[in-house]
Amino acid sequence: MRFLLRLTSLVALAAAVIAGTIDSIQSVAASAVVMTPMGDAWQDLSPSSLSALQASVSYYVHPRFYAFVFGWLMLQPAFAIFLVIALLLWMIGYKKPPVAGRFTA
Repeated sequence: MRFLLRLTSLVALAAAVIAGTIDSIQSVAASAVVMTPMGDAWQDLSPSSLSALQASVSYYVHPRFYAFVFGWLMLQPAFAIFLVIALLLWMIGYKKPPVAGRFTA
Protein backbone atom coordinates (compact mmCIF):
# COMPACT_ATOMS: atom_id res chain seq x y z
CA MET A 1 0.00 0.00 0.00
CA ARG A 2 2.81 2.35 0.89
CA PHE A 3 4.47 1.66 -2.45
CA LEU A 4 1.31 2.57 -4.37
CA LEU A 5 0.93 5.82 -2.43
CA ARG A 6 4.52 6.79 -3.16
CA LEU A 7 4.20 5.82 -6.81
CA THR A 8 1.02 7.87 -7.18
CA SER A 9 2.78 10.74 -5.44
CA LEU A 10 5.61 10.49 -7.96
CA VAL A 11 3.15 10.56 -10.86
CA ALA A 12 1.40 13.62 -9.39
CA LEU A 13 4.78 15.32 -8.91
CA ALA A 14 5.70 14.60 -12.52
CA ALA A 15 2.36 16.05 -13.66
CA ALA A 16 3.03 19.16 -11.55
CA VAL A 17 6.45 19.62 -13.12
CA ILE A 18 5.01 19.19 -16.62
CA ALA A 19 2.18 21.65 -15.91
CA GLY A 20 4.61 24.14 -14.40
CA THR A 21 6.95 23.82 -17.36
CA ILE A 22 4.12 24.42 -19.82
CA ASP A 23 3.00 27.46 -17.83
CA SER A 24 6.53 28.86 -17.71
CA ILE A 25 6.99 28.40 -21.47
CA GLN A 26 3.68 30.15 -22.13
CA SER A 27 4.64 32.93 -19.70
CA VAL A 28 7.90 33.58 -21.52
CA ALA A 29 6.17 33.54 -24.90
CA ALA A 30 3.44 35.94 -23.75
CA SER A 31 5.77 38.17 -21.68
CA ALA A 32 3.24 37.90 -18.86
CA VAL A 33 2.51 35.41 -16.10
CA VAL A 34 0.32 32.59 -17.40
CA MET A 35 -1.11 30.00 -15.02
CA THR A 36 -3.42 27.40 -16.53
CA PRO A 37 -6.41 26.64 -14.29
CA MET A 38 -7.00 23.01 -13.40
CA GLY A 39 -10.41 23.03 -15.09
CA ASP A 40 -8.97 24.19 -18.41
CA ALA A 41 -6.15 21.64 -18.27
CA TRP A 42 -8.58 18.83 -17.46
CA GLN A 43 -10.96 20.01 -20.18
CA ASP A 44 -8.12 19.90 -22.72
CA LEU A 45 -7.00 16.40 -21.71
CA SER A 46 -10.29 14.58 -21.12
CA PRO A 47 -13.59 16.48 -21.26
CA SER A 48 -15.67 13.32 -20.83
CA SER A 49 -14.07 12.43 -17.48
CA LEU A 50 -14.59 15.98 -16.20
CA SER A 51 -18.29 15.88 -17.04
CA ALA A 52 -18.56 12.37 -15.55
CA LEU A 53 -16.98 13.60 -12.32
CA GLN A 54 -19.35 16.56 -12.21
CA ALA A 55 -22.37 14.31 -12.75
CA SER A 56 -21.30 11.75 -10.15
CA VAL A 57 -20.45 14.34 -7.48
CA SER A 58 -23.71 16.16 -8.11
CA TYR A 59 -25.68 12.93 -7.91
CA TYR A 60 -23.98 11.18 -4.99
CA VAL A 61 -22.94 14.11 -2.79
CA HIS A 62 -24.77 17.34 -3.54
CA PRO A 63 -24.98 19.71 -6.52
CA ARG A 64 -23.82 22.67 -4.44
CA PHE A 65 -20.73 20.76 -3.30
CA TYR A 66 -19.53 20.62 -6.87
CA ALA A 67 -20.39 24.27 -7.42
CA PHE A 68 -18.51 25.52 -4.36
CA VAL A 69 -15.63 23.14 -3.70
CA PHE A 70 -14.87 21.76 -7.14
CA GLY A 71 -15.66 25.08 -8.78
CA TRP A 72 -13.08 26.78 -6.58
CA LEU A 73 -10.61 23.93 -7.03
CA MET A 74 -10.90 24.01 -10.82
CA LEU A 75 -9.94 27.70 -10.86
CA GLN A 76 -6.61 27.08 -9.10
CA PRO A 77 -3.39 26.58 -11.11
CA ALA A 78 -2.92 23.00 -12.27
CA PHE A 79 0.68 22.74 -11.07
CA ALA A 80 -0.33 23.80 -7.55
CA ILE A 81 -3.13 21.23 -7.36
CA PHE A 82 -0.79 18.45 -8.47
CA LEU A 83 1.88 19.59 -6.00
CA VAL A 84 -0.58 19.48 -3.11
CA ILE A 85 -1.81 16.04 -4.18
CA ALA A 86 1.78 14.77 -4.43
CA LEU A 87 2.62 16.14 -0.98
CA LEU A 88 -0.47 14.64 0.65
CA LEU A 89 0.10 11.21 -0.90
CA TRP A 90 3.77 11.27 0.08
CA MET A 91 2.88 12.22 3.66
CA ILE A 92 0.34 9.40 3.88
CA GLY A 93 2.85 6.86 2.53
CA TYR A 94 5.79 8.10 4.61
CA LYS A 95 7.42 5.58 6.94
CA LYS A 96 8.89 7.02 10.10
CA PRO A 97 12.42 5.86 10.95
CA PRO A 98 12.72 3.84 14.16
CA VAL A 99 13.28 5.94 17.25
CA ALA A 100 16.12 3.82 18.65
CA GLY A 101 18.09 3.80 15.43
CA ARG A 102 18.89 1.57 12.58
CA PHE A 103 20.61 -1.28 14.45
CA THR A 104 17.89 -2.10 16.95
CA ALA A 105 16.20 -5.46 17.08
